[in-house]
Amino acid sequence: KRVCIDNLLSGWLLLYNATLCLSCDTWDLQAVDTMTQMDYKYSLLGSTVDDYRKRPLLLQVDDTPMNLFAVLEVKRELPKRWNTLGCFRKIRLYSFLFGLAVTFLIMASYILTGDKKGLLLTPSPYHFSSLVIKDYAHIKLVVKSITSKVEFRSSRQLPEVKALVNSEPHMFSVVPRKFLPGVKNPCWYEEYTGNITSDPYRTNLYARYSRRFRTVFQHLRNTFREHLFHREGKLYRMRCLPYFYIIGQPKCGTTDLYDRLRLHPDVKFTTFKEPHWWTRKRFGIIRLSEGFHDRYPVEDYLDLFDQAAYQIQGNLTTNASGSPSQPNIIIGEASASTMWDNNAWVYFYDNTTEGEPPFLIQDFVHALQPDARFIIMLRDPVERLYSDYLYFGIANKSAEDFHEKVSESLQLFEGCLTEYTMRSCVYNTTVNNAMPVRLQVGVYIVYLMDWLTVFSREQILVLRLEDHASNRKYTMHKVFDFLNLGPLTKEIESEITRSPASNTRRPADKNLGPMLPITKEILRDFYMPFNEKLAKVLRNDSFLWENNSKL
Repeated sequence: KRVCIDNLLSGWLLLYNATLCLSCDTWDLQAVDTMTQMDYKYSLLGSTVDDYRKRPLLLQVDDTPMNLFAVLEVKRELPKRWNTLGCFRKIRLYSFLFGLAVTFLIMASYILTGDKKGLLLTPSPYHFSSLVIKDYAHIKLVVKSITSKVEFRSSRQLPEVKALVNSEPHMFSVVPRKFLPGVKNPCWYEEYTGNITSDPYRTNLYARYSRRFRTVFQHLRNTFREHLFHREGKLYRMRCLPYFYIIGQPKCGTTDLYDRLRLHPDVKFTTFKEPHWWTRKRFGIIRLSEGFHDRYPVEDYLDLFDQAAYQIQGNLTTNASGSPSQPNIIIGEASASTMWDNNAWVYFYDNTTEGEPPFLIQDFVHALQPDARFIIMLRDPVERLYSDYLYFGIANKSAEDFHEKVSESLQLFEGCLTEYTMRSCVYNTTVNNAMPVRLQVGVYIVYLMDWLTVFSREQILVLRLEDHASNRKYTMHKVFDFLNLGPLTKEIESEITRSPASNTRRPADKNLGPMLPITKEILRDFYMPFNEKLAKVLRNDSFLWENNSKL
């Protein structure tokens, strides 16, 4: 950036020199030429609290502050006759220097503003003359082209259980086909063959990558032996899977729902929110940008439920029947990626069908837990996308930048549709990773229809964030009924429904204001056919999001 500032100032001085010859007066050009040859020290001025959008850029040359767009003060001589031929020569020279200065200005501003949209670190299979469409009419045509290709299949071809087992043999060898009778939550006793004095969590990868997780596991180590169950000379430990999953969507209120449900005395969760095991960790993905790590085995995932399992089991001090003392407790797991994120499939599954994943997350969950329950929280996909954009810590966030990123994503999606089906493009890992905003996450109906191919409608509760925000008591009662939870005291119910909302927008992001009206119009046109199908499947027109106020 120092080099860019140097080039910027030098180019600016040259630009000023070029204007001198265009005057009919004689200036002290030698003094200006001398100035451009001097070794100046440049530094930016201005407090960080200044409104940089409304103030000109200030530079400091040595110890003197200078406005970048101000006119230099130079000594003016008395008017003299001017040499026409010499001036034309100077015009040619300074025209060249003017062009050079403009080049420097453009290059410097390009780098200083971080505008690198033309640089693709990963080449895309779809080629366009320009990824950023700034022409409003052009963007509208792109959206029209996309919506004309939207189609919905009646159902997908389900994989055979044998194929799923062959894909993940270890997982299916650890989790049994039947769970303990008389216990509401899916749990079982697993024989423990390790050394009773050793650390049962020493190899857990969740503990390796997080200090917070290591603290939780330290508590579990201290109570591990007292929860082992003795029977016929063997040791057993209780293992559990979740009774229900909060599976989506990001920036739709899942954190708030999670925090409220944790206050229910009969509901327990994993040791932390969003383990992302089904979608990422079991493939060794922490962040796709970091490549692949060791794959997290299913045992690491089950360890996250040990704290809840101990509460279901109770404190076993005798070698009795081993029956849980709190059989009505249920466990939840809340990863907002479970509903939609199948991006890892392209790296691990070879038997693709027309560019679509042969196995989805729900196929494996259903094979292990056919009676599981799922909660989905949705939000106006237009507002969800903007909230998603604001959430991530990127530089130079603005409504204008969001508009450009939306335009780029729409064009990438349209490019995919020239070669593949709509559903294939939604699950296309290359396109998903290339899009600067997660446009595909808001096409809720595509994911929901795929979940409904393996689970019944009664096993999936779909809520709207807008309804939850306006009447938390109503939505929480729907959740309690869905999970078959018992009645609460008025004090506990009041605590659950009246606590402040969780994970709301940061003040700095609120100050950026709403998205541009044309961006909202474009996104509404894009999501309209998906919302119409969603409302039809759910038999609820509120999922059209036609008259929503911003949250």
